[in-house]
Amino acid sequence: MNSIRLRPLSRLFLALFLTFAAVGNTSAQDVGAAPAVSKEGVAPGATAAATPATAAAPAAGGGDAAAIAAGDALFKGNCAQCHAINDVVVGPALKGITKRRPVSWLIPWIKNSSKMVASGDEYAVKIYNQYQKQQMPSFQLSDTEITSILAYVTAEESKPAGAPGADTGIKPTDGANAAVDGTAGGDAKYMDILLIVLVVVLIVLVVTLVIIANIMKDVLRGRKDLDGRDVEVLETRTDWTRLYKSPVLRGIAGVVFVLAVLYTSVQGAMGVGLQQGYQPTQPIAFSHKLHAGENQINCAYCHTSVYKSKSANIPSANICMNCHSQIKTESPEIKKIYRAIERKQPIQWVRVHNLPDLAYFNHSQHTQVGGIECQTCHGPIQNMEVVYQYSPLTMGWCINCHRETPLNTKGNGYYNNLVKLHDSANGAAPFTVSSNGGTECSKCHY
Repeated sequence: MNSIRLRPLSRLFLALFLTFAAVGNTSAQDVGAAPAVSKEGVAPGATAAATPATAAAPAAGGGDAAAIAAGDALFKGNCAQCHAINDVVVGPALKGITKRRPVSWLIPWIKNSSKMVASGDEYAVKIYNQYQKQQMPSFQLSDTEITSILAYVTAEESKPAGAPGADTGIKPTDGANAAVDGTAGGDAKYMDILLIVLVVVLIVLVVTLVIIANIMKDVLRGRKDLDGRDVEVLETRTDWTRLYKSPVLRGIAGVVFVLAVLYTSVQGAMGVGLQQGYQPTQPIAFSHKLHAGENQINCAYCHTSVYKSKSANIPSANICMNCHSQIKTESPEIKKIYRAIERKQPIQWVRVHNLPDLAYFNHSQHTQVGGIECQTCHGPIQNMEVVYQYSPLTMGWCINCHRETPLNTKGNGYYNNLVKLHDSANGAAPFTVSSNGGTECSKCHY
């Protein structure tokens, strides 16, 4: 009889595992693969140019390629956080917006939606109520800039879903990740299910092979025609102590441990001073959701210097008493305000947003001159019961904003020559804050 050669089970399991891992990886690449997205850096003084697909888009709605390219940058800098072309994000999908409403209506709506809602415009009130009374920020955009945005939207909506350069409806999430809706989202779910099935099948096969191997061993032990070598292989036991004592394994484990400690240390060092999500307990339970959200009290009513000073002041107790001398006077939290006034002591509010002393920041330059809404930096403040730091407030975050935010230079002669020089060098790219030196070190550090 030919000698029987038993292979070690460990080799069989390893080969099987590698086979399934390769199959799973290939399937994941086939199912979840998406067109690569270019992420070219934006040099100081310029913004990212429009992609070839956008630049070559047909002049929909009467716009030309330059207007569409400008609208692309304006849309991504001002609208993309809340809107997509084909999907509902925070606000409605914009596909067909120029067919639903005329441009003469859209321009004042984009500039100041609150004013139109307050005026009682039927369609404005309908949209406001339909989307949970979520107030759209006002934008300091010119009529030409808004028209460019609408031209870009019209050009994008004419592209078939899934076409290169077409809007994919990326929705913002709680940190910096984004989930792609539609086909890509379905593919991702399908890929997850496929991987789970492959793992389950792998486990079942491994268990089955172990059972079969044990049965074969029992059968072979009962045979009388095995030679000495076969018996030796049959009775071989895995010596786990040799694996533990292996210098190679110990070296690999040591390297992995050192890399893990180094990675954790670097991440910890990079996070020093980063307080995104910081939410301290305040001495008085003040609800921005109640005041700024439900009661729609303007931010400047309490933070009186936000549009005219370097700092947005913390409201004094007297401002609180303008209302609470008559409203909810018996509330335990309101009584804390009374006690502070009686003792002639300021309320010890805990500061939430802290910038280092080495960085200069001026609120009025951003809110009054730049027309930046509170929610741009502070997030959905009107929905917060307890205020927390919404944005990272890092230097990179500020620089990115300066690179992407266009400046409203219309009617300001100071910018005439600067805009001409910029346009001659950068074509249709918008004149942004960085174009005006907003990324120079001395702007914030001097």
